Amino acid sequence: MVPKLRVARPTNNLAALLPFYRDGLGFEVLGSFEDHAGFDGLMLGHPQAPYHLEFTHERGHLAAAAPSAEHLLVFYLPDATAWQQATARMQSAGFVPVLAHNPYWDVRGLTFEDPDGYRVVLQHAVWEV
Repeated sequence: MVPKLRVARPTNNLAALLPFYRDGLGFEVLGSFEDHAGFDGLMLGHPQAPYHLEFTHERGHLAAAAPSAEHLLVFYLPDATAWQQATARMQSAGFVPVLAHNPYWDVRGLTFEDPDGYRVVLQHAVWEV
């Protein structure tokens, strides 16, 4: 059994994040909840992937924006067609690439910023350890 990774973070606007991750990145809504002990939430990902993202909003509280331009999620897409489709889907959904703070990511990838200021890199490369 492969462990699953959940990356969770707060937001002030779940509805604003949904198009970025669902329509742009192609994630599916895996689950959601409303007013669970004062929290609303949304889980997005791919059903068979070993990871998913959770965004939560605590009612009556403001979440801080992204701490820096170096807070990244990086998805390695070594297949040229898959990378081109992923970046085209982001742009078709209305998301424009931004210059990466670290120019390394601009060499073989495109960086996109979500409505909270967090960045996602679609890297056209094989991940090597």
